[in-house]
Amino acid sequence: MMNQEKSAPSGPDWLTGQVLLAMPALRDPRFAQGVIFICAHSPEGAMGLLLNRPLRSPKFAALMSQLDVEPQPPLRELALGQGGPVEDQRGFVLHSTDWLGEGSLQVDDTHALSASLDVLQAIAAGGGPEKARLLLGYAGWGPGQLEEELLQNSWLTLPADDEILFDTAYQTKWHRALAKLRIDPAMLSGDAGRA
Repeated sequence: MMNQEKSAPSGPDWLTGQVLLAMPALRDPRFAQGVIFICAHSPEGAMGLLLNRPLRSPKFAALMSQLDVEPQPPLRELALGQGGPVEDQRGFVLHSTDWLGEGSLQVDDTHALSASLDVLQAIAAGGGPEKARLLLGYAGWGPGQLEEELLQNSWLTLPADDEILFDTAYQTKWHRALAKLRIDPAMLSGDAGRA
């Protein structure tokens, strides 16, 4: 029997800038009904941010105070979310590309990721990117791991849009994202498999 290599649909980074939606068969409670924006995808692995896990604390103003970001109180605030289980004390700002700082990673034409204090300083001062989310932690996959999870029907993919990325209606985000694919969640099976 020949060993056949599995290839990605559109090149080695085809998931960068896409949204993953957890299938009901994905039993890991950290990702159940998860909505994840993929910020980077390559043969070395993938990195993404959960978009539908709010954090009640810390509040933005308290976090800015801890980080000595001026002004206090901030002129503009962001809701905080849990970006994933990896390095959950590290902050990432997912934002629109109308503002880019040194070290910002431009994910696609309209979305960027920053992990430095300059974006938080700009936001606290009332400026910065028009659209932004502050997320603590991230979701990560090793080489080939995410591709294997896709083959196991753990995730659906859809193009990113600002409503899914930046709104704070966390409780309905998974259902609304499925609706964009014209999928009724009640019709999804909790069992993995292939026809």
